[in-house]
Amino acid sequence: MNTWKLRLSMAATLAAIFGLTTLVFTAVLFWAGIGLSILTIGILVVALNVVQWLLAPYLVGAIYKVKEMKSDENPKLHQMVSELSKKSKISTPKLMLSQIQLPNAFAYGSPLSGSRVAVTEGLLKNLDEGEVEAVIGHELGHLKHRDVQVMMVVSFLPALFYYIGYSLMLSGIFGGGRRNEGGNNALFGIAFMAFSWILTLFTLYLSRLREYYADRHSAQIVENGAQKLSTGLVTIVEESKHQMGKTKKEERNSKTAYKALFIADPERATADSAELHANHVANKEDLLRDTLSKQPTSSDKLVEIFSTHPNIIKRLRALKEISEQPSYY
Repeated sequence: MNTWKLRLSMAATLAAIFGLTTLVFTAVLFWAGIGLSILTIGILVVALNVVQWLLAPYLVGAIYKVKEMKSDENPKLHQMVSELSKKSKISTPKLMLSQIQLPNAFAYGSPLSGSRVAVTEGLLKNLDEGEVEAVIGHELGHLKHRDVQVMMVVSFLPALFYYIGYSLMLSGIFGGGRRNEGGNNALFGIAFMAFSWILTLFTLYLSRLREYYADRHSAQIVENGAQKLSTGLVTIVEESKHQMGKTKKEERNSKTAYKALFIADPERATADSAELHANHVANKEDLLRDTLSKQPTSSDKLVEIFSTHPNIIKRLRALKEISEQPSYY
């Protein structure tokens, strides 16, 4: 997908999210008698999401055992982040180390914590230097495109409508009053909850588009970045499958609590690995080459609709297209 097509798709998706939201809110304004309660719920949900955004970096740090990586711990990695930040035309973020064996990386931050890029011990252990560089380029792309802020804004909208709907449904069922009014409140509540699920699908689609956009950024600032990121993703999928398979369910749930931040979804590792290994290819370069010859199945496309990250075949094919463009680097 070309850069302009990605930008157009993201703009259209954002327009759809805010357009639908505005349309429903306009309808609510004409709905007499409950404006104050809806306004109160709306303000509460917005406030909770803003607080979560401000404090999330500290929660992420606790869940993923993150600590700041001092410059003398890994000077080469610090230099890599600094040089790629200059190429990205952004301020150099704090470099963090997540002390977990799951190979991954994530960009995060808030006005309280500043911008941060974290790499896991598993990533540094399993990827070569070029692949790590491409992964960091991807995460810097998220910071450059302000994906943390964008996704925070759009993600609170489904929550807002869900809690409004849930409140109305309970009010209609248990709130007493006239039967018709209670029935209408319950029906409107169900409609609001259904609308929140529709908004969630748009939000997931936007998340997948922004992953493609960050991939493209990495390819533009890292020499041979598309190839390096492709083999890096293959390695992440394979090792994540191994790590998730030997992790207890409770610990696995905590490790994927903020999976939308990751460069690849660890919960999809088993399915992604199955797609990569359809022909039992072992070497990752051959595995990548074999994968690029495939097309996603109908079931793959259906599953992707409910995913924060693109289907692995589609993602690798998009990177292949980038690498074939003569002036991509």
